[in-house]
Amino acid sequence: MKRLRNHLIGIDQGEVAMFSDFEEGGPMWTGHGPRKSVKTIRFSERFRQAPSVQVSLSMWDIDRDSNQRADITAEEITDSGFEIVFRTWGDTQVARVRASWMAIGEVAHDDDWSLE
Repeated sequence: MKRLRNHLIGIDQGEVAMFSDFEEGGPMWTGHGPRKSVKTIRFSERFRQAPSVQVSLSMWDIDRDSNQRADITAEEITDSGFEIVFRTWGDTQVARVRASWMAIGEVAHDDDWSLE
């Protein structure tokens, strides 16, 4: 568990279209086997250290005639951003995906100073 000082809690959030493969016949829609899509997210301002990040599917459009398999995670989390990684496998055909994210962590304060 991360413990945060209450006046230094920062929350950043957003939403991103991961892909729309049905329009162009991309690999998520036409492919088979392991596939992934990665989007790099930059926070609106730096956190003091890597925050806690939650990602979720906010929209997915998937073929009804194939198995529905999906994995979505936050990876490579730093104080300035992270990657959203969507994976599928087997015969799953995904037309498009939109992901939502929220980062919570400690941020700098105007009264901060350091001796250097």
